[in-house]
Amino acid sequence: MKAEDCLIQRLGECCHPSPMEGVQFTAATESVLYHNQFKDIEPYLEQGSRPPSFDIAGPREEIYFDPSTLSCGIVTCGGLCPGVNDVIRAIVLSLHFHYKVRKVLGFRYGYEGLNPAYYHSPMELTPELVGGIHQQGGSLLGSSRGPQEITVMVDTLVQLDIGILFTIGGDGTLRGAVAIAEEIGRRGLPIAVIGIPKTIDNDISHVDFSFGYETAVAESRHSTYTAHVEAVGARNGVGLVKLMGRESGFIAASAALANNEVNFCLIPEVGFTLVGLLRELEHRLRLRGHAVIVVGEGAGQNLFGDELGEDASGNRKLGDIGVLLRDEIRRHFHERGLELSLKYIDPSYMIRSMPASAYDSAFCLQLGHYAVHAGMAGLTNMVVGHWNNRFTHVPIPLATASRKKVDPKGRLWSSVLAATGQASCLL
Repeated sequence: MKAEDCLIQRLGECCHPSPMEGVQFTAATESVLYHNQFKDIEPYLEQGSRPPSFDIAGPREEIYFDPSTLSCGIVTCGGLCPGVNDVIRAIVLSLHFHYKVRKVLGFRYGYEGLNPAYYHSPMELTPELVGGIHQQGGSLLGSSRGPQEITVMVDTLVQLDIGILFTIGGDGTLRGAVAIAEEIGRRGLPIAVIGIPKTIDNDISHVDFSFGYETAVAESRHSTYTAHVEAVGARNGVGLVKLMGRESGFIAASAALANNEVNFCLIPEVGFTLVGLLRELEHRLRLRGHAVIVVGEGAGQNLFGDELGEDASGNRKLGDIGVLLRDEIRRHFHERGLELSLKYIDPSYMIRSMPASAYDSAFCLQLGHYAVHAGMAGLTNMVVGHWNNRFTHVPIPLATASRKKVDPKGRLWSSVLAATGQASCLL
């Protein structure tokens, strides 16, 4: 990581005074170090170079856009996630009350809403319309997966005189935002593109956590608790829970810590074999008479053989690891003549559709506000992040360069092994 990797693009000079009053403004020079341990910073100091750091988010005294003539747009893409409506509401209310922006359009059903071919008329978002949506799950604007023609989407922004586009979504959405920002740059247009990281999987790089993740972990406790109750209520009882996590196992790992009745945690970053898992499961049942297994949806994909293709967002399609484990565990114990009572729980869509928890709601409110502050200051091609306990500005190309994953040698996974008591190797 180099200091220049953290630089944020700007549309131009800020020459309008902010209409906000009674707030603590953030200077453009304020930053938070990327590294938080001296041993990581020391090499930069020895070379006399600046350690990498992120700009700290917050309202600026001088802004780029004239609020009286500004129109903004909001789009939500990808899978549903707790907190989407909270972010929409926060953006609209901040634009209206903090900056006196009067026109905010919501584009329906993801990036389809920016393509006239789908005939999705934009929704005018007012404080009255969004007033109570934070109490509801889902997205007021709807969502969809998959890309649209970049030039067509930018044409739509130009035709509607949009000055700031707020994109709420995960990795695929943010990659689309980069393409939109690049096309805007090629045309030399004064349009800002600001991303807000939405992914239950918590897999966006250089961001401590994304909204919806905390709610997902909290809601997963109902499923792991139920699995434990069912398991201990039967002889040789097994509770099997499949949670979200396509490429990263943060939800499964955190769920195992949140309810430490979990005995086996399987995540995409740590390989296992059926032979190894079944061997340890059988040993556990002989020893204790019950077991709870939590598996991330992207775990064990090597067990499905050939590639399953890609979905509309360009992500590889996954085999259903929960169903495979359910059937293989039952088959194994049946063939060995051993009694088994297995209950399988998949709460994925129930969790995705929940309203945000209190913590996530507060987090979403701040994300929405900081996104507005960044856009009004003329920043672009960036996502609002959270790093070392501060809200930050992160270049979208940096955030999407790789996926954040659980480190099999890191402290989180070490804590999971300590909490579950499972073998470090299930091969």
